[in-house]
Amino acid sequence: MSDALKLWSSLSRVPAGRWLYGRLLCLKAPYFGTIAPHFTVLEPGRCEIAIRDRRRVHNHIGTVHAIALCNLAELCAGMMTEVTIPAAMRWIPKGMTVEYLARAKGRMHATATPEHPVAKSTSGYAWPVAVQVHDDAGAEVFRARIDMWLSPRRRD
Repeated sequence: MSDALKLWSSLSRVPAGRWLYGRLLCLKAPYFGTIAPHFTVLEPGRCEIAIRDRRRVHNHIGTVHAIALCNLAELCAGMMTEVTIPAAMRWIPKGMTVEYLARAKGRMHATATPEHPVAKSTSGYAWPVAVQVHDDAGAEVFRARIDMWLSPRRRD
């Protein structure tokens, strides 16, 4: 079990633990703090994160900014990858394709899942992750496909 999943397992059970998990993650990767993520599910093969509707993530027309949605998608895909791949592997986002499907207004809910199981490999390869973002009404407003580059960890 990854350190990220161990921490989630202990914090998600206590009051304000899910909020604290998001804050701790933002200390490690500060840019994600711009969206103030709230983790709701984190398990191998699935991550769900919500962000509140607030001015900080808005664009000039009052909807959630496209880059805030990309930031949410990358965080969700990255954390799902972190808790899914074997400890002997490492990952980094290699590419992202996005679709803006509707105006993003209100609270956003992202879900990341792998497109296929992790392969056993001694070399690096692209592993696609699908991310869907819905509004409070359940309408899909954004979709991303993120290619995670998986490779064996270096033995130092």
